[in-house]
Amino acid sequence: MALDNNWFSEICEESATAFSLQVSEKLHEEQTPYQKIEIYETKKFGTLMVIDGFIMLSDRDNFLYHEMIAHPVIFTHANPEQVLIIGGGDCGTLREVLRHDGVKKASQVEIDERVTRLSEQYFPELCSANHDPRAEIVFSDGIKWVHDAEPQSLDIIIIDSTDPIGPAEGLFSAPFYKQCHRALKPNGLLVQQSESPLIHMRILKDMYKAMRGSGFIDIKTLGFPQPVYPTGWWSATIASKDKPIAGFREQDVLKKKFETQYYNAQIHRACFAMPEFFQRQIRS
Repeated sequence: MALDNNWFSEICEESATAFSLQVSEKLHEEQTPYQKIEIYETKKFGTLMVIDGFIMLSDRDNFLYHEMIAHPVIFTHANPEQVLIIGGGDCGTLREVLRHDGVKKASQVEIDERVTRLSEQYFPELCSANHDPRAEIVFSDGIKWVHDAEPQSLDIIIIDSTDPIGPAEGLFSAPFYKQCHRALKPNGLLVQQSESPLIHMRILKDMYKAMRGSGFIDIKTLGFPQPVYPTGWWSATIASKDKPIAGFREQDVLKKKFETQYYNAQIHRACFAMPEFFQRQIRS
């Protein structure tokens, strides 16, 4: 991370690249027991949240991530009622999940309460569903929460985490996936943000191996643009507990009662098309 002449830059050593945003002021900075959180006001991307030097979200493009980690998996499931979100402290994913009337309960388990409190202050539009009676917000260790969950109690688990380092490292491990598999109901689905296929194929391959070894019978990765993340191309990976991932509730998408900015039926059909280099790497 670097701040020079009012430009914030996230430097990605792995790809030898950097992404920069011009900022007008720093709004907040604090060190929590878990991580360093900074909030900036930018010239063109609105408010920006940075954790440990890594960009988490901006006003301008967060809809891409939040819609694509929530709606494809929800519309793929036949009848999602009980949803768990691990991480997701900015509450944008929780908001998207609760746009679905069929969801009876959405539990969000975030380890760092300060992420949520700062989001309520600086990103209030993302927190608009926090007081929905179907929402449960818990500040705790997501790994322990899943370990203690009742068997076959969840329809969907959404792992909305930071990169697989520090507090989030255990969320990319086989023991954690095994506990998720145990907690999911029959036909249950798990989805996890899975980094950039362009520079993080090692992480994706390790995820596939760990998910398969934990009992998930089908795994598919979807891609979407994300300008503020390294390479500008991000992904989420869906794992099915006990049946192939095939089709989605297309008529429900076409008749959905809420507006989206990116996700629609055409995007759903297209987003699972991954390039040849990805297919070769996963097969190998």
